[in-house]
Amino acid sequence: MSALKFTLEARDPGCFARAGQMHFAHGVVDTPVFMPVGTQGSVKALSQEDLRDIGAQIILGNAYHLYLRPGIETLEAAGGLHRFMNWDRPILTDSGGFQIFSLKGLTKVTKHGVVFQSHLDGSRHEFTPEKAIDVQASIGADIIMCFDECTTYPATRDHARESMRMTHAWAVCCRDRWEERHLRKQALFGIVQGSTFEDLRQESAAGLADLNFPGYAIGGVSVGESKHEMLAVLDWVTPLLPEKKPRYLMGVGPPEDFLAAVARGVDMFDCVMPTRNARNGSLFTSQGRLNIKNARFARDFTPLDPACTCLACRQYTRAYLHHLYRAGEILSLRLNTLHNLFFMLQLAAHARDAIRDGRFLEFSRAFLQTYSTKHTSG
Repeated sequence: MSALKFTLEARDPGCFARAGQMHFAHGVVDTPVFMPVGTQGSVKALSQEDLRDIGAQIILGNAYHLYLRPGIETLEAAGGLHRFMNWDRPILTDSGGFQIFSLKGLTKVTKHGVVFQSHLDGSRHEFTPEKAIDVQASIGADIIMCFDECTTYPATRDHARESMRMTHAWAVCCRDRWEERHLRKQALFGIVQGSTFEDLRQESAAGLADLNFPGYAIGGVSVGESKHEMLAVLDWVTPLLPEKKPRYLMGVGPPEDFLAAVARGVDMFDCVMPTRNARNGSLFTSQGRLNIKNARFARDFTPLDPACTCLACRQYTRAYLHHLYRAGEILSLRLNTLHNLFFMLQLAAHARDAIRDGRFLEFSRAFLQTYSTKHTSG
């Protein structure tokens, strides 16, 4: 039996937005979905109980980081990442390709894979496509990713073509290993590359579609390109991906980008921005972003966002959240992170409702009219 059953429940009549469900052994995930990032088996500043309370349906781990620490042997002894971290809902693991290629000067790429030095202790390791699948098999995630080369931006056409075709060759190796090991309990996603070149993106999407993966990801975005270029990539790629399989836009998380991508038929999203911004005092509200560290909030005894029902907004004031941040209190990290993730999870839930009601574009316009006019308020 396949690890993933994907059903489409509704399509918006005004655009390509769609709502559906992904069924896994560890539960059902409604789409469009925002997935909190738990790189090392933990979403920073939150417990798994916090994540359940705010409605997280699926979270991410990263194969590169988990491979280095705590190590595959420990995860295997624990019975996989779900048991190790006490999370009974679905997990997706990134293959680690992006993190490895981010180790500038510490990697050597060949057609067989990548030799790299650990950012922790400088020890040398090698990831091949087959090794990436083996590592993710030990982690035990419900969705696993092909090993890919995340093309740098800007890239020359020649480099982008070479990188994309290597990614495709590695995808074939990953699929073969996945089939060889009978890992049907883990859904393997191929990753579309090709930088900002239309024909390369289309070649990548069409080639991966022929490999018949359970799902497809769009990688190599949010790496420095403009929003116009990112949206153009989606316009080129999504029509070529199988309609009845989930589409995952990797590393894109700002609310405005989330809505724009949903309108183009994307189902899954992740980004560290909500949690990273929270730790820096930058908080999402229905009126735009708010910098809680600003002095003008020191005696503002109103809720952070009156339209929000998260713990931070129900129980505390802007003045208190400002105080916590200025005082360097650990509670600041927890409350800010709770709020930003709850905001994104609620945005996804409202988007799903709007698609099912056939009013997604109306919902998106209304949200952005309020959110954008006061963007970066405070």
